[in-house]
Amino acid sequence: MIPDVPSVLGELAQLLIRYAGPGVADAERASALGLSSALLAMAAEVWDGAAQTLVQENRALARLLDDAACEADLRLSVLRAENARLRGLLIAAQTAAETAGDVARQTAIWAELRVSTERRKLSVSLV
Repeated sequence: MIPDVPSVLGELAQLLIRYAGPGVADAERASALGLSSALLAMAAEVWDGAAQTLVQENRALARLLDDAACEADLRLSVLRAENARLRGLLIAAQTAAETAGDVARQTAIWAELRVSTERRKLSVSLV
């Protein structure tokens, strides 16, 4: 799971306070600043694309589930809640497909999960 932006920013705030003092060794300070810089860049990337990613994912899940994705409100909290609702339905659909032996349905679900993973990758992802 990728931590959400507020969690990352909170951790960065703690790092900056911890390593800003005069008694911190230069190597430790440099390491903390490098990590902070990388995390800030990743948080900016996630923040910038979060709404688009969730809308695309919610639409794809809704199509797969023959459901209607709610897009009346584009706040991230609302989009995430809709995503969680659709993923709950997806789990039920996957369970039903496995029970019924519906290989085509299982394949479609796994295909969307792979696409979803690709959609959420960051530019610095190694794989």
